[in-house]
Amino acid sequence: MELLVVLAIIGILAAIATGVYVGRVDDARITRARADIQTIEAALDIFRLDNFRYPTTAEGLEALVERPNDPDVRWPSGGYMRRLPLDPWSRPYLYASPGRRGDVDVYTLGRDGQEGGEGQDGDIGNWNLDRQP
Repeated sequence: MELLVVLAIIGILAAIATGVYVGRVDDARITRARADIQTIEAALDIFRLDNFRYPTTAEGLEALVERPNDPDVRWPSGGYMRRLPLDPWSRPYLYASPGRRGDVDVYTLGRDGQEGGEGQDGDIGNWNLDRQP
């Protein structure tokens, strides 16, 4: 009987710890997406300083890693980024220039991969980086 009580207590503690852990993982994904977007935005700003424009939507974020097919583009050795990160759900970040919400939009559609949503399923973009998870 004592062994069953001990196992029940261990099970309850494990369930509580798992719930706390899962919440932290979700928060970490949102934080990572925000950090990635800020890094990409900084590289885009440097591209703009060098070339007096942002990469076009057609050139995409790849213009930060590989020289676009435009002879007028100034290109530093090594590019503007070494590589493009994937979002925390293993999808490429999305990009539009001009953006719907500013000069450029850099964003991820969240866990569900669909526009809109809340929490983990919500869109995270350079227009809402100051919101709390």
